[in-house]
Amino acid sequence: MKSLLTVLFFLCFLTFGNAQKQPLTYYLPDISYDEKVPTPEQILGYQIGENHISHDQLVYYMRALAQASERVTLIETGRSYEGRPLLLLTVTSEKNQKNISDIQAAHVALSDPNDTEKRDLDKMPAVVYAGYSIHGNESSGSNAAPLVAYYLAAGQGKEVEELLSETVILLDPCYNPDGLQRFAGWANSNKGKNLVSDPQSRELNEPWPRGRTNHYWFDLNRDWLPVQHPESRARIRNFHAWKPNVLTDHHEMSPNATFFFQPGVPDRTNPLTPRKNQDLTYEISRYHAAALDKIGSLYYSQESFDDFYYGKGSTYPDINGAVGILFEQASSRGHAQDTEHGLLEFPFTIRNQVTTSFSTFKAAKELKKDLLTYQQNFYRNAQKEAAKAKTKAYVFSAGADKARLYRFTEMLAAHQIDLYRPERNIERNDTQFTPENAVVVPLAQTQNRLIRAMFETSTTFKDSLFYDVSAWTLPLAFDLDYAALEGGYNLGEKLKIEELRNTDLPAYSDYAYLMQRDAYYFPKALNFLQQNGLRTELATEPFTAADGKTYQRGTVLISVQNQDRTPAEVHDLVGQAARKSGVSITAADSGESQAGGYLGSPTFAALSPKKIALLTGSGTNSYDAGEVWHLLDYRMDIPTTLLETSRLGRVDLDRYDVIVMADGSYSGVSEQGKKELKSWVQRGGTIVAMKRAATWLKGIGAANFSVVQKQEADSKGEQRPYVSRNRDYGAEVIGGAIFQTKADLTHPLAFGLSDENLPVFRRGTLFFEPTKNAYATPFKYTDRPLLSGYISKNNLENLKNSAAVIVSGEGRGKVICFADNPNFRAFWYGTNRIFLNAVFFGDLISATER
Repeated sequence: MKSLLTVLFFLCFLTFGNAQKQPLTYYLPDISYDEKVPTPEQILGYQIGENHISHDQLVYYMRALAQASERVTLIETGRSYEGRPLLLLTVTSEKNQKNISDIQAAHVALSDPNDTEKRDLDKMPAVVYAGYSIHGNESSGSNAAPLVAYYLAAGQGKEVEELLSETVILLDPCYNPDGLQRFAGWANSNKGKNLVSDPQSRELNEPWPRGRTNHYWFDLNRDWLPVQHPESRARIRNFHAWKPNVLTDHHEMSPNATFFFQPGVPDRTNPLTPRKNQDLTYEISRYHAAALDKIGSLYYSQESFDDFYYGKGSTYPDINGAVGILFEQASSRGHAQDTEHGLLEFPFTIRNQVTTSFSTFKAAKELKKDLLTYQQNFYRNAQKEAAKAKTKAYVFSAGADKARLYRFTEMLAAHQIDLYRPERNIERNDTQFTPENAVVVPLAQTQNRLIRAMFETSTTFKDSLFYDVSAWTLPLAFDLDYAALEGGYNLGEKLKIEELRNTDLPAYSDYAYLMQRDAYYFPKALNFLQQNGLRTELATEPFTAADGKTYQRGTVLISVQNQDRTPAEVHDLVGQAARKSGVSITAADSGESQAGGYLGSPTFAALSPKKIALLTGSGTNSYDAGEVWHLLDYRMDIPTTLLETSRLGRVDLDRYDVIVMADGSYSGVSEQGKKELKSWVQRGGTIVAMKRAATWLKGIGAANFSVVQKQEADSKGEQRPYVSRNRDYGAEVIGGAIFQTKADLTHPLAFGLSDENLPVFRRGTLFFEPTKNAYATPFKYTDRPLLSGYISKNNLENLKNSAAVIVSGEGRGKVICFADNPNFRAFWYGTNRIFLNAVFFGDLISATER
């Protein structure tokens, strides 16, 4: 009997290999289709749902479809990091296709509040942007895309023809090509002839870093606002080229869930989003409910997720005159999986995504006039709000650092925001904003609400729960000087952003060159010079050169005569460094100084080239590790070894000068690996560790600091409703907020900063005590740290005056511990600088400062 039960238990995890194949009518309406247009199966050689479609197959089919149908045009809008094409299909009636440029121009004009042409909205099509699988391992979306495209391209009959006449559908078949390719390879290569639905199966459990993210392990569904990645930049260009009325964002969630569609939790909608947006979202949701009812699928709405952070696909449209819709399908993760609701098969998940794509199109067609009117009124009302608002503009500057200013203005311009130079000097908050170093963004423009979303701070909220971050004030992330302007300014010429990239090349010198640390891409230039064999030294004290120019701590000296290169070769390399990085490098003809040490002073310390390893793999946070990899490799052109945690006890760590440890539990490190790592530090290595990595190092005796004993919320014996438990626990989470720290500007980790006040981003409730050594806590939270976002009263007390960065160590080595993530989502340019200082200057910190 026992053996029989065992067999039956095993068989319940198996389905026959051909059970996955479903007829086309399982997914699509049973209507006539144009035989000249190929089905997915005719091109791919298998029916959708039998395998996970790879990105190259997806591209191949979409190109074949566009070639076969007059309803479809296809363009390549960009390339991913791995060089995969990003596609956009425009699908509409043949009549509309012949007039598509005029249709596009007229539609975009609805977003211009100054457009005076009277337009007949009844005769204008609605525009829907249908986007799939921004998380690569949530692949039912991209597997649905070929079916949706085929129906639109080949479907015959009155219903399809009316839909295509009344709408323009922009179909983005895969937001994240690299992640989808990674996941499809895993799922297909681990599928057997007989499908296994056991949740413990290898097929259903991807290895680190999984296919969710892009090449550098970023969650692209948090990048709609920061636009730091090529996939996002292409997508935002597409969005603003058309200004769609509805954008869909197709995702997956836990296998034990059902199907979710927005609206999300009503109380968690961003206050800048008009009420009409949520009303329209609800009206559209009724179409989804009816469509899912028809095929017998379970679903829910308004009970989870939210519309607060504008950096997600379902919320970015909400601040741009459109309606964003999140779909979340329970994930089979592979081809089949046993769940609480029974066997969940891949084709079923695809069918739900297809069904809600169609329900969206139907809603857009039938609510067309409401959507077009809303789009028009959104921008007209925003213009009226701007006229009444107290704040008329924002002015900002990055001081001498043109690179940070360029990257910030580049980001704003990607969102169609107009920027200007101030006509004359503006003084605010003891800061002088000049026409040479400052930029003004007036609120009297089309993107008024989006500008407010980027620049405003908030510390009070209706709700204490957030699906994502509660703050993202972008000038704080870039550590810019900025101020709100109520008047007293005039706009100068429109900003020419590319001019911010111009760099003066250094004059020729037979003596030396000086490179200031205040430039963002300083590490890129320094690494280039060092990798080309030039010796460099670091000024640890400020000085005034013979020509009267003042240089701050962190300035790098490149002498000419003690190099293994000729003076002409040194000049050429210094010029290349300036061109590649945009960093200003100055020729010096004398070693004398008017104040401070001479160029031969012992206050200059020799800088050694750095060989860097980043620990990755089991037990590390792939997001945080990816942010480090992207910063070093992509931005700074610094080769970085990715070292698996499981190999720590079997590799030669002496090949590296610096090891970076992103947040994580480091469960993949063996006992031998722990010993090797600690020994390497004792011999003089430098570790830069973040968050839980620091406490892990403390646990193995490689770092020495204390963690704050947190004050917990005291119920005082009060009875609380059981139903409130999740809300009460959630209120103690720091999901993402911005805080003020105070820096010791004389410390090597602060070199290049001009202001002791540095905004930092924090998520999580790990707090460090300041060190007993007075010199080893170079960054501390202030006693009033909250700048923007949500934090509970208890956590605020825990955070006050705690350490943001600690310098510890063991033996001759250094362990630099960050309480937070200084590289968050690639747009925290301000705190990137102290992380990079830790990498390049960490070994120069005196032993007495640990």
